[in-house]
This record gives sequence, C-alpha cells and structure tokens, in this order.
Amino acid sequence: MKNSGHSATDAHEVPSGDAFGYQRPQLKRAFWQSLNGLWQFSIDRDNGWTRPAQVEFDKQINVPFAPETEASGINDQGLYRTVWYRRRFTAPRLVNGERLVINFGAVDYSAKVWINGHLAGAHEGGYTPFSIDATDFLKSGKAAEQEIVVRADDDPQDLSKPRGKQDWQLNAHSIWYPRTTGIWQSVWLEKLPKTHIVALKWTSSVERFEIGLTAVLSAQTRAGSRLNVKLAADGKTLVDDTYTVSEAEANQQELSRRISIPDGGIDDIRNHLLWSIHNPKLIDATLTLTSADGKSADAVTSYASIRSAEVQRDRFCINDRPETLRLVLNQGYWEKTGLTAPDDEALKKDIELIKSMGFNGVRMHQKIECPRFLYWADKLGLYVWEEMPSAYAFSDKTIERVSSQWVEAIKRDSSHPCIVAWVPINESWGVPSLSQVEAQRRFVASMYHLTKSLDPSRPVIGNDGWEMVETDIIAIHDYHHDPMVLEARYRNDESTTEHTLRLERPGHRLLLLEGLQRGERPIMLTEFGGIKLSTDESAWGYSVARTEDELKGLYLRLMSSINRLPLLAGFCYTQFTDTYQEANGLVKMDRSPKFDLEEMKRATHG
Repeated sequence: MKNSGHSATDAHEVPSGDAFGYQRPQLKRAFWQSLNGLWQFSIDRDNGWTRPAQVEFDKQINVPFAPETEASGINDQGLYRTVWYRRRFTAPRLVNGERLVINFGAVDYSAKVWINGHLAGAHEGGYTPFSIDATDFLKSGKAAEQEIVVRADDDPQDLSKPRGKQDWQLNAHSIWYPRTTGIWQSVWLEKLPKTHIVALKWTSSVERFEIGLTAVLSAQTRAGSRLNVKLAADGKTLVDDTYTVSEAEANQQELSRRISIPDGGIDDIRNHLLWSIHNPKLIDATLTLTSADGKSADAVTSYASIRSAEVQRDRFCINDRPETLRLVLNQGYWEKTGLTAPDDEALKKDIELIKSMGFNGVRMHQKIECPRFLYWADKLGLYVWEEMPSAYAFSDKTIERVSSQWVEAIKRDSSHPCIVAWVPINESWGVPSLSQVEAQRRFVASMYHLTKSLDPSRPVIGNDGWEMVETDIIAIHDYHHDPMVLEARYRNDESTTEHTLRLERPGHRLLLLEGLQRGERPIMLTEFGGIKLSTDESAWGYSVARTEDELKGLYLRLMSSINRLPLLAGFCYTQFTDTYQEANGLVKMDRSPKFDLEEMKRATHG
C-alpha cells in the first residue's frame, strides 16, 4: 500500500516505493497500490492466441516500459502486432460495497483485460487512460491470489490510427522513431467506496475571480448526498463550502458549482493568486463526499488554479497580459526508456532544464504526455501546448479514432493550468490532400470546432504548420537556415506579411486555405531551427553545425533575428533533445547540453 496523502502541491509528494508517483495528481485517494515491476510477458508474432489459456509466457518485462526499450528487459524493435502480459497479486479487503479498480495510464494501441480468466474490459487508444473494475471477477478468500492478463494489439503498419512519431518501417528513419507497443505508463490498483467521485473538472474566471467545479459522481450517489469542498493557498483557507446533490444532479451523476474566491481588489493581492509561469500558484483542494444517510463516502485531494489563456488581437495573453511564448519542441523520448520517462524525477528535471535554457514553455510534439509531466509543469511553472498524435492516412476510421481519442485527452487534461493551447492536427498529417479534398478540410475544421466546444477557454491551432483552415493562431513551420530570409518573411510590414502568408510556401505548402484571412490573429513560428550537431554522419537535421562553437554561433544569430521581429507573438524552436537519429536537439538525448546553458539562455532571450 502506498500513501499519497501529502499536499497536492508538495514538491516531495512522490510516494515511497514507487518511482513514478501517483498518476492522477488531480484526483488522489489515500489508498493505491502500484502494479509496476516485473510481469510475465510474451510476443505473439503470429497473432494466433485469442485467450489467456493459450499463451506461452516465456519472458519477463519491466512494466511500464515498452518491449521496444532497453529498460523493459526485452529490447525488441522488430515488427510484431500482439503482446501479452500476466501478473498475480493479492487484492485488498473490500467492505461496504467497495470496488477494486485497476487503472492503466496508457496501453498502445488497443487492450483487452482478463481478471482470473474472465474478460473484464477493453480500450482503444494508445495515449489515453482507462480503468477496469475487477471487483466481480475476484476470487474470494483473505489471501487468494488474483491474476490479471492483458493483451495489447498494435499493428505497426496501420496508418489510420493515431500513432505520433512511431515509425511504420522496420528501422527508424528521418523524423520518425522506434515503435511503442503495449503498456507504457503506470498500472495501479485503487479501492473505491460504493459512492464515490468519478472525475473532477476545474475551470476558472479571472474576470469574476472564481473557480468552476464539475464533479462526476458514481451511479450510486443519491439525492441528498453532500459534497464538501475546501480550497486553500499558502496554508490559509479560501473556501469551505458544502453542496447538496439535487435529484436532477443525482440522475445526471454530475454536480457543477461556481466558487467565488475572496478578492482583495488590490492588484498585489489579486495577482498573488493568479497562476502563470512567473507565479505558479496552485490552490489545494480537498473534497469529501457524504452519502444521503450522513455516512462518509469518499475523500480525494486535488488542486485548482485561477488563470486565463487567450488571444487578444495579435498577441497571446495570460491573465489579460501579453506574454511572448518562447517554446521548445519536446518529443518526450528517453534513450533507454522510449516514450516513458525513467521515473518521476526525470520529468521534473526536464522542466527545470528547459527553463534554464531560457524557454517558458514546450510544444509537446505528437505525444500526449503523462499527467505527472503536467503536474510538474503546473507546479514549477511551464506553458504547454498539447498536441494530438497524428494518423498518417485519411479514412472514416481515421476520423473516428482521432476525434474520439482527442476527446479523451481533453477530458483528462483540461484542468491543468499549464496547458495554454490545444493542437488537434499537425502539418496536415492524416489529411495529406487537405488543399484539394473538401472532406479533409471539413475534418480539420470540425476538429477545431470540437476542441473549442469542449474547451472554449484556450486558443486552438487547427493545423499547426501550414494549410490552416480554422485557427486562433497562425502557427507557421519554416526551417529556412538563413536568419535574414526569416527576417524578410516575418518583419512587421503588412505587404511583406501578406506576401508571405499568400505566396510563400515554407515546407512547400500554402499557409492559409479556404479564404482564411490573417485578420488580427497572432503569428508565431512554431517550428524552426533544427540545427544538427552530431559526430554521426548518418544522423538527421534540418541544417548542420560541425562544432559546438558553430552551433552556438548559429543559434545566437538565429534567435537574435527571431527576437527582434515584433510581428511574432511567440516561437517554438526545434528542438529540446536529440531523439534517436534526429540530432537537432539543443541537448543530447541524455540531456547533456551541447553548449553552455547560460549562453543558451541569453541567446533564447535574444
């Protein structure tokens, strides 16, 4: 048993004995039990097994690392479609209608789960979480051994599924990386009361100085149940309110309230509670659910914030103030562990390193990062653009998969203040004929509007890079190596801007489609740079530096030019780390800097 009952904003809240921390930091309970570690494992190369009883478990794997990684103990980067996992455990004692749930952070791409030989549930989507209620399948007896079996299916050559940077060829090439198959985020047990909180969603209004709360409640929650909400900051109570669940709310299994926060009216007092990278203020939340008969039902800890992120004319604003975004592209891979961070501390150190390089945010590229990364970004102060991993081919199946899994991602992550923009599509991936095919343009537009419907509080970049149909920010990818050319394209001159947006084709693509006008939208360079420095001649980059000093000089000149372009509301440099054969990182894949961090920071700020 691991106890995670520390403050939601405690920097040392990683539970003893688990290197990955509690994987749902905005809905934490006192009881949880990690299932990370050694599992029995088998690769079904012929895709011939359909039931657990058929499987020959001939290996062991270290969960949550994917079998393609060295850390997993398997280290097999071949082309295979199906893998199987098995683990035995002892279930905790359940009383008063409690339920035992097994949570999966992410399994790529689709999963089926058996408990003691019974098919208990399934999920599709390689980047979003799911839970399996194991209660009805448990063996009785105090020390009875329980068995969980997971089958993961991940066709390496299926181009209609959201796959991000995972290569479809045998060997990673160009800008694509080794595949990720099966379990790649934490697995843990959780004991739930019969009446419990299923999910929380936090929103906020800077204008009204209030926090919005939506609590999704279990089906057993009856009218007359009460939810107590305590909010605190700096050890001082801000709110201690109790809300009674109405009959309509019980039927809908959802309670929503707007919570006013005491506002001193003076900027110094008011701004102290506003979240930004300059003041990453998190508000601790404790929620206690009491059943209609007055008995204690459920208790969770969470955190909220007060923060706005919006576009105002041609500027990006946080809390009604212009903020120049200095982002770096983050692929989110590690040398020995792939898509999975080595541990929780590695995620924290990445954020600290990114800030020390002079950046104030990241564009997470083709990966929905685990909630622990978002927690540390919330805690330490880092802006995040969250991006949906792309499919590579367009079909009805692509539409269904991308849209449904994007909804899951937004629901999981919308309460994190660090996320300041959503990116549903990147560089027309999955919509390769966007400029010619109306159905593809409608899909991109629909993804923009779907995102705005789910979360109207943040900017949405409909298709980051080019061929924009609907967008709040004109986000351009331009890898021209000459800073003078970039200055000419993006200087603060309306005729030049019009020429660039209408006629220039960075990446050989038109920037605006369907009559989209620039209007007063902000313009950002959201991919540029990509300077390679590597002793490996076969390594890949957009341009090349041969020595550390040359890289430093090129970066300094490039960033000096970019920072003196008032037309730009922000930028995103490619990229944070070397990633396998792609050697255009400012740091190596082991996170060692390619030149002095202080000089890098000064250059980033121009």
